[in-house]
Amino acid sequence: MSMAKAIFEVNIPFFEQQALSWAQRFEELCFFQSNGYADEHHKISSVLAVKAVDAVSCAVSTDAFTKIDAFRARYPQSWIPGFLSYDLKNDTESLHSRDDDGLTFPEAYFFKPAIILQFQGEDSVVITAEDPQAVFDSIHAFQPSQQADAAYSSAPVQLRKRMTKEQYLAAFEKMQMHIRRGDIYEVNLCQEFYATDVVIDALTVYQQLNTISPTPFACFFKLGNRYIISASPERFLAKRGTMLISQPIKGTAARGQHADEDNALLAELLNNPKEIAENIMIVDLVRNDLTRSAVPGTVDASRRLEVHTFKQVHQLVSTITCVKNPALSDIDVIKNTFPAGSMTGAPKIKAMQLCERYEASKRGIYAGAVGYFGPDGDFDFNVVIRSILYNKQSGQLSFHTGGAITLDAQAEKEYAECLLKASAILETLSASLS
Repeated sequence: MSMAKAIFEVNIPFFEQQALSWAQRFEELCFFQSNGYADEHHKISSVLAVKAVDAVSCAVSTDAFTKIDAFRARYPQSWIPGFLSYDLKNDTESLHSRDDDGLTFPEAYFFKPAIILQFQGEDSVVITAEDPQAVFDSIHAFQPSQQADAAYSSAPVQLRKRMTKEQYLAAFEKMQMHIRRGDIYEVNLCQEFYATDVVIDALTVYQQLNTISPTPFACFFKLGNRYIISASPERFLAKRGTMLISQPIKGTAARGQHADEDNALLAELLNNPKEIAENIMIVDLVRNDLTRSAVPGTVDASRRLEVHTFKQVHQLVSTITCVKNPALSDIDVIKNTFPAGSMTGAPKIKAMQLCERYEASKRGIYAGAVGYFGPDGDFDFNVVIRSILYNKQSGQLSFHTGGAITLDAQAEKEYAECLLKASAILETLSASLS
């Protein structure tokens, strides 16, 4: 298929909404949205990729990373969006996953899209396709249906906890026992909230979540009847030229109801020894992970404990960079750092083993990564947190939240932090918890 590129003048907010609604007809769709957040590593405002002309889908323990590497090599100058399940940890280390999540996502999936829309500023879109004008005309003429919104708004979701509060507190105590024994010194304990027989309009849910909790690594991914609806604030790993960038988040505080309260909560976060210790421990872990892919002596972790403020929470973010070893492929680099250290703990392998033992659910796509390889050779992947996973065919809906446990952590406070991290999703779904 020969691809052409054309620029069209449009009203971005209106045309973007129209394009997303139009794109629902396709089996494969990926939409990345940065919501106006930008740092020196920022590259895209929003990008929509639709319709796979080729794809690679992998199960766990099938040498997934090698297959993805070979797939990307076939299309080195194309956009290649896709996702990696947390359970690919089993491909990188001698680990296993015990539970079944019932959502039936592949453990990894990447596709070469037939159509790419890059939204720029407020008034132009770049369309890359076999016939960009035909794509533009089709979107421009599309009339979104209002029925999906009405169906969704009439059906609040009844969510259940995979772990009761008592079970979470018991798992918390077991994790702290392992810390006292010296098995680990930090671990990220997660819990699942789920519902069955759910009927939602996934795009409507994404747009509502993105309104309630706009974040720099938001993503809407459709694969047949399965959806990733993500409001992730965290970058797992990016490449910019020869530089690799990881930006782990550890340390969370609620937003205040007014400016004075907000400033007080922020000051408390910045001076909280427990939150600071969590972040520094993960910085050390990520620095160690990146060393495996770096030109010796280039790993830099000097930017630590920077506050990033979002609509729902304040977070402590650190930035670790290095120069990529040119002898390694991009997939080698991702494999060397996967999964994100902020979602495991340290030492990493032991922490993952304990998470598997004490968590009551399979993480699946949660704590994995969604992102893209770009036509210029760069890539960018988020950490799948603050995200809803939905299987339309089975009616299964799931999301996880988690938090870091250290020796100084307090069980009740960590449980409350899990609920804080769930608040935007609960509001989006008008959900009640049982």
